[in-house]
Amino acid sequence: MSHGQGGTLFAEGHAPRAKVETGFAIQRRARKEHQGGRFGRETSLLMPDQQIEEAKAALRLKARASRAAILDSTRSGAAKAVADHFADAVALQSTQCVAGYWRIKDEMDCQPILIRLMDSGQPVCLPVVMGDGEPIEFRLWEDGTPLYEAGFGTLAPSELAPRVVPDIVIMPLLGFDARGTRLGYGGGYYDRTLEHLSTRPLLVGLAFAAQEMDNIPHEAHDVPLDLVVTEKGIRRFGAAAA
Repeated sequence: MSHGQGGTLFAEGHAPRAKVETGFAIQRRARKEHQGGRFGRETSLLMPDQQIEEAKAALRLKARASRAAILDSTRSGAAKAVADHFADAVALQSTQCVAGYWRIKDEMDCQPILIRLMDSGQPVCLPVVMGDGEPIEFRLWEDGTPLYEAGFGTLAPSELAPRVVPDIVIMPLLGFDARGTRLGYGGGYYDRTLEHLSTRPLLVGLAFAAQEMDNIPHEAHDVPLDLVVTEKGIRRFGAAAA
């Protein structure tokens, strides 16, 4: 089985898909309209969009520096600890598909989780970004199937791989806070993807404990994480914390 090295989640070469508004997307749109004041009054306590983007841009700079400062000698052990915590905390049915990622640069390495899942026969898929403004495509990574360069120095299953809808989505991140807000890279790929799914998957962030932040500005379209797994253990949010 080829597990590859490095990389994350981009690819090219597919025609754009038509956007279909699913049940999950309709619920999120209704929430945004209510928070944005469509019903005659401003009910949202969110910051204005421009202020949010400026605040997030500053936090991304800080988060990148903090993550880069983590000692290389500790990273492998942290990734193995995260795999152990994930296995203990996330109960999987044999048919559930887990979407992972290939780390880029100094992200928390998801590979120990992927290897453990594949060795146990759990369905695993990898995300492929189809282009700006498009949702992520999830391709099944079957045992013994090689990965290929998919642009930007990343790896993915070939275009012939089956497309799947994951039940659990494991995501990299720059930072997270006590509410489960995820600070991503600003491309909005996961947000767009969630809008296209008919059901909400379990959302799991992988991070070093040092990536926790005091507060990350929250926008109406932001979907909070259910769990964050660090080398120190599990953080649960929302209904997952009940």
